[in-house]
Amino acid sequence: MTPLRLLPRMLRVLAVLVRYRVDDLIDEAHAIRPLRWLRVLLPRPAAQIAAMPRGARLRLALTQLGPIYVKAGQVLSTRRDLLPADIADELSLLQDQVPPFDGAQARAIVEAALDAPIATLYARFDEAPLASASIAQVHSARLHPPSGPSGQLHPQAEEGEVAGPSATDSHREVAVKVIRPGIRVRIARDLDLLHALAALVARWHPNARLIRPQEIVGEIEKTLYHELDLQREAGNASLLRRNFLDSPDLYVPEVHWSHTNERVLTMERVYGTRVDDIAALDVAGIDRKRLAEKGVRLFYTQVFRDNFFHADSHPGNIWVDTSAKDEPRFIALDFGIMGTLPEADQYWLAENFMALFEHDYRRIAELHVAAGWLPATVRMDELETAVRTVCEPYFTRPLSEISLAEVIAKLFNTARQFELTLQPQLILLQKTLLNIEGIGRLLDPSIDIWAVAYPELKRILARRYNPRHALREIRRRVPEWLHIAPRIPDLIHQGLQQWAEGRGKLEINSEQLARLSAAQRDSQRRIVVAAFGGSLLIGAAVMYSLTPHVWPAVFAAAIGLIAFTLALSRRAR
Repeated sequence: MTPLRLLPRMLRVLAVLVRYRVDDLIDEAHAIRPLRWLRVLLPRPAAQIAAMPRGARLRLALTQLGPIYVKAGQVLSTRRDLLPADIADELSLLQDQVPPFDGAQARAIVEAALDAPIATLYARFDEAPLASASIAQVHSARLHPPSGPSGQLHPQAEEGEVAGPSATDSHREVAVKVIRPGIRVRIARDLDLLHALAALVARWHPNARLIRPQEIVGEIEKTLYHELDLQREAGNASLLRRNFLDSPDLYVPEVHWSHTNERVLTMERVYGTRVDDIAALDVAGIDRKRLAEKGVRLFYTQVFRDNFFHADSHPGNIWVDTSAKDEPRFIALDFGIMGTLPEADQYWLAENFMALFEHDYRRIAELHVAAGWLPATVRMDELETAVRTVCEPYFTRPLSEISLAEVIAKLFNTARQFELTLQPQLILLQKTLLNIEGIGRLLDPSIDIWAVAYPELKRILARRYNPRHALREIRRRVPEWLHIAPRIPDLIHQGLQQWAEGRGKLEINSEQLARLSAAQRDSQRRIVVAAFGGSLLIGAAVMYSLTPHVWPAVFAAAIGLIAFTLALSRRAR
């Protein structure tokens, strides 16, 4: 039951939803059927509202409900596995439009958070905010003269300015992000209401099992509380900066840790032009074609080289350093939402991209099953036919007109017919790819995304998945293997004894269980071979770590790898 204290806020929410006729979405989803009879009692919508598409009406309703609902809509827009495309597209347009809070209050929050007077912390602190959003607002400030080296970035033009500060001033000029007062209490109150609404949907919606409303609200809650922790955002910025330190393609402002904690974030202030301000970029003489290609390459570098990508890359968070006309670079801002992938998904996704580039539909079908995204019982010929049906119409067009993100989205939608299981990170990646392609085509409408992406991904994968990289990984893991090596005989004996007595509890999925059942007849022989191969592998790794330039060690490592691989491959049959 909904707590009585939530009723006033729930009635307000329902009134706004009715005004924008979001109740139409209930009819379209055939959800909560008892409420459909109440529609005859509702007032007719204004003609202007009635003429709007459903996604636009939902977006306007969330905007009127306030900043927390706007943020919830932004988070929901990343779940394209659960939303129709038109609604997800509209929700992705949501922008925080929040009036600023008083600058004197921001000053007090900074002093309380950093436990020092503002004059001690900063040589100057401007109470008029630079920007204001639902969670925090940003103020410009200047640090006291630093004792260390000056900053690296000194772009020559800020939006609307002819020249920027000097290199030394650039290091001292900072942007101070301050959490809104009372925002944590308001978020907790609104989340209570969202949880209550999710419980109603879970009870009454006929497709609640597929929609998973509690999971959606849980994801919104996690994202909101993450954004409340500015030290977490600072850590994200610091890692991204380290990944692209001295890069000619991307600049990430420096975090000033001495002036940063959970409620205050102090970063180097950067100057540039918004990536969607095409007129300003043209006036600055920027090579937009070269910039667009850099944007595509940066995406694949972040995802497949670093496994750490900026997942909120809308034009407001991506600027351009206009100081170098022929070699422009991007400036990244706002690091509250970053994406990572499990190592296995990263590999399977890269292989799927490569198979897609090469039109190998059978390979795409096999990869989806091998990755565990689809059950092993799926008919491979039917899956291959479905993949071909999705992809072939695209390849009849010039590659410069094909959206890779659109193809991936269609593939995921098709795979859902075969009980596709995807992690939210992959959906976030898909949304980021849509943003990157949108920016690329905005900068250069004729860009061939495929021609830029394919060689870049091929180069990254060749560097990452090669024998030298494998040997480095083996050498890195040697201490861990040596730590567990003395216990291996006892563990093998204990496992075999439990298995023989029927007491072994294996944490396996249905696909693994089917494979183990098919291979049960020669299980003991495979265990012996695997143990022997693993021993050779560990021994070779130890030899290599001690004498990395001795070819016999490499040869022994190869023997161990072959034996171990043969054992595992026989087990997989």
